[in-house]
Amino acid sequence: MDFELNDEQVMLRDTVRDVLSKTYDIETLRAVTDTERGWDPKVWRSLADIGILGLTIAEADGGMGAGPVELGAVLGEFGRSLAPEPYLNAVVIPASLISDTAEGTLREELLGGLASGDLLMAYAHTEEGDRWPAAAVATTASGSGDAVTLTGTKTTVLAGDSADRFVVSARDDGGNLGLYVVDADADGVTRTPFRTHDRRRGAQVAFASAPAARLGGGDAAAAVTRADVLAQTALCAEAVGAMEKALTLTVEYLKTRKQFGVTLSTFEALTHRAADMYVLLELAQSMSAYATGILAEGGADEIVASRAKLQICRSGRQIGQEAIQMHGGIGMTAEYPVGHYVSRLTAISHTLGDAESHLTNLAESINDWDTVSIG
Repeated sequence: MDFELNDEQVMLRDTVRDVLSKTYDIETLRAVTDTERGWDPKVWRSLADIGILGLTIAEADGGMGAGPVELGAVLGEFGRSLAPEPYLNAVVIPASLISDTAEGTLREELLGGLASGDLLMAYAHTEEGDRWPAAAVATTASGSGDAVTLTGTKTTVLAGDSADRFVVSARDDGGNLGLYVVDADADGVTRTPFRTHDRRRGAQVAFASAPAARLGGGDAAAAVTRADVLAQTALCAEAVGAMEKALTLTVEYLKTRKQFGVTLSTFEALTHRAADMYVLLELAQSMSAYATGILAEGGADEIVASRAKLQICRSGRQIGQEAIQMHGGIGMTAEYPVGHYVSRLTAISHTLGDAESHLTNLAESINDWDTVSIG
């Protein structure tokens, strides 16, 4: 497995970096995230124009047909810039679910709309008490054909506040897990928007006999698992980008901030702590690359995702704490960027399970691992 990006992947990464870095500094970011929508439609259109929104959608469906490695490169730039556009939750995850299940005209309509940027969707899956992996789906689907309705509540639907349509997980009359498309303004749909501490948006969405259209037939458990692992892997890549920037900001601060007439980088204890941050970043990068590589080879493994996310949680927490502490009081101000990176890393570490959830998941699966004997 080659862990280095090829020339085309580097070009893709640099293109996204150019678009996002020209748009977002800390003042612009705060202004955009304080708007009602919480992100910039002009940036969204730019991403559509250069093909990023259709990046992971197959060429036959109007996209670029790229894989997890390219997605990881793009999400890393979202992490570096803290771009608030809901690329992962409003496009990538719904597109994965639709690609794995839908057929015919509905598939063409949905994937084409996502790739062009004209359609915003959100994945409504998480219910009360869910961690990682989601243990149960209590939302029910009744009826068949054109007369299907959904009833239930999805507690944390990221990008659900601005979605035009939802992809909803629910159990049919036979107990099978299915995926359904529901219009956001349909009768029986109630969404309660929320704003997270990292300035992102979402909604709690309740369905009361809301009309729906099923995506494909049969059990959708495999598609749901793949989408969950894809989301987890993408979040790890985004977190690595945020960690890289947090470390860069900290090192630059140590090189320029003076204390007792000399720069902070003169103090050996601080340089050792910065070196420890670099080691933590390398561990996070390695596990993120490992999870991305496994997914690129076709393996949607929840255990691999948990391994990667556990290290991301640990590295993100320690890098964030050190970044804040070495910046001192300025690191906690809204006008300075490092605190915003720490907030985003904290949010990622609690999305799709925190460190404790993943450690528990790994511990419970330990009997499934092979024993290595030496001698």
